[in-house]
Amino acid sequence: MGCCGSSLRTGTHPAKKPPGALPPRRPSPTLKQHQATGSSTARPGAAGRQVPPVKEFSLAELRAATGGFAAENIVSESGEKAPNFVYKGRLEASRRAIAVKKFTKVAWPDAKQFAEEAKGAGKLRHCRMANLIGYCCDGDERLLVAEFMPNDTLAKHLFHWENQTIEWAMRLRVAYYIAEALEYCSTEGRPLYHDLNAYRVLFDENGDPRLSCFGLMKNSRDGKSYSTNLAYTPPEYLRNGRVTSESVIYSFGTILLDLLSGKRIPPSRALEMIKGNNIQVLMDSHLEGNYSTEEATTLVDLASQCLQYEPRDRPNTKKLVSVLGPLQIKSEVPSYVMLGIPKHEEEEEPEPPTPAPQPQHPLSPMGEACSRMDLTAIHQILVNTHYRDDEGTNELSFQEWTQQMRDMLEARKRGDFAFRDKDFKAAIDCYTQFVDVGTMVSPTVYARRSLCHLMCDQPDAALRDAMQAQCVYPDWPTAFYMQAVALSKLNMQSDAMDMLNEASQLEEKRQKNSKP
Repeated sequence: MGCCGSSLRTGTHPAKKPPGALPPRRPSPTLKQHQATGSSTARPGAAGRQVPPVKEFSLAELRAATGGFAAENIVSESGEKAPNFVYKGRLEASRRAIAVKKFTKVAWPDAKQFAEEAKGAGKLRHCRMANLIGYCCDGDERLLVAEFMPNDTLAKHLFHWENQTIEWAMRLRVAYYIAEALEYCSTEGRPLYHDLNAYRVLFDENGDPRLSCFGLMKNSRDGKSYSTNLAYTPPEYLRNGRVTSESVIYSFGTILLDLLSGKRIPPSRALEMIKGNNIQVLMDSHLEGNYSTEEATTLVDLASQCLQYEPRDRPNTKKLVSVLGPLQIKSEVPSYVMLGIPKHEEEEEPEPPTPAPQPQHPLSPMGEACSRMDLTAIHQILVNTHYRDDEGTNELSFQEWTQQMRDMLEARKRGDFAFRDKDFKAAIDCYTQFVDVGTMVSPTVYARRSLCHLMCDQPDAALRDAMQAQCVYPDWPTAFYMQAVALSKLNMQSDAMDMLNEASQLEEKRQKNSKP
């Protein structure tokens, strides 16, 4: 098992890779699992409880987890154009609670395409999201598996509440947390979110709002992305049937209307009320005036911006976060208290301790240094190897040898001097200049910058660089060795051992192929 997701064509080395692109075959590990969650000011990574890497489940596993897809385990049913069901389940091995989305057989006829889409969505890991943990392509069956959120949807708490409506401070928190999730997705190169609405906002065991990962994928291969009433659909989608990042902002605006009014109001009607300065009429009467008029006005103004007819007139996700961040109040009060629900205690059986795994193949000097976490030895090996393994990864035309190219190579040269002299922060800066130009890709630069990050106690960044080295050179043992070291630093020992084993197998294969 490795740590990378989507696919590139084998044997090609693109001059500039798409944002977030990672190499084939190997599922992504959980990143940033060591960071705490629940802070409304930090940009956290994964949730406090570790989210496992995305895996492919068998249909038998998911059938057993959901009681044979029993009707009583259905927690969501939606979509006339592309109907689908979401089931609650529990994995037998780990006892982890899961949500399983089951598509119709005709929605995704191409199993490979579905798997690639799922792996792409599964790269994202954030505590503001109900993260994807697996998928299933078994015969005609297409299913997604995500973390289960036990405290219902925003729609349930806003429109169908039984005990109490959502107080104002909690509504502000919902808006902010979902904006953070959308900004994270955008930053990670996946800005498209399909059919964003109050049913896509879920509440976890602590009552914290999370964005469902299911919206990162279309409801079908044909792109039928909206199952909601057409009155709430972005106008450009009605014109061309395409979802854009601006369409997501429009849908976020409809959620702001839901939070303000406590009911579903078509955007056209809401905009009329806003233009007529009828903000008080727009506000949810169940709040009974327990809100700040100034904060409500800010939220109304932001909703109005999001719902602009022309996509170019809408704000971006960074603007959403910057506007909503200062509105956060009662930050010290847990979400479950504000929702008026008991804190949910997930019952999971502890996993039995496993013996420390051992490499399955003899290790090279590089492998030995990585297994010992000997960063000094790794540094010396990378210095001695220089750029020998970059041969063939770039074929440049005469026209590409521009002044920009010369400047870029000069940045790499400065990075090499800094790397040799163990000035790792300077090396990171220089190598980053080289990488950001993007005309030329170098697995060695990524490997060297990965080690620099390790030397600066930045294992997350080190892992990303090692994964990008694999992206450029899919069968390069060094890329896997560097991933192993970063994973060990992140206390993911089992995944680290997988990387060591895979790297040693690649080295063994390379040695066999090099023999006459």
